[in-house]
Amino acid sequence: MMRRALVSTLLIAAPTLAQAEPARYELDPAHTTVAFLIDHVGYAATLGLFGEVAGTFTYDMETQELSDVEVTVQTGSLETMNDARDEHVRSGDFLAVNDHPEMVFTADSGTPSSDTEGEVAGELTLLGQTNPLVLDVTLNKAEEYPFGHGRFVLGLTVRGSLNRSDWGMTYGVDNGLVGDEVTLIIETEAMRMDE
Repeated sequence: MMRRALVSTLLIAAPTLAQAEPARYELDPAHTTVAFLIDHVGYAATLGLFGEVAGTFTYDMETQELSDVEVTVQTGSLETMNDARDEHVRSGDFLAVNDHPEMVFTADSGTPSSDTEGEVAGELTLLGQTNPLVLDVTLNKAEEYPFGHGRFVLGLTVRGSLNRSDWGMTYGVDNGLVGDEVTLIIETEAMRMDE
């Protein structure tokens, strides 16, 4: 049950705008959501999210080059809207937050498929294990914020999936109580840092 960070982390495609060199971006914590869906006994998917996410990356609007992606999710910030379930998911059966308080997504490049879509192939470290994770990224908007901070912002939609058992999280998989595949849902606004 992870992230984005996941994600998010992350970005990768964009139209050519008046920016001639790479710029550093940071995820806006007030406008970043890292969530997941996972099957519960075949009846319905359970939704969860993480309330504490931070991330940065470098991106060149002209060349669409992405680098230095790092998104960190505080696993203890999990929320599924049920206290008993949250306590269980934070336990050693799932996230083991006492031993592994963070999960981290990193990537050094992206592969654009259009002016506004592409793929970021990176690595997710969770429960002390690091495995590949591929995220599909859509650039929704890229321009100066119309109010408040007024910084240049990239609006990003990020999706992906993973099998939690690849990270050693196997509780409920064999007996079908909890699904293995986790669907990742990440929405974020990334603010340029040179302003």
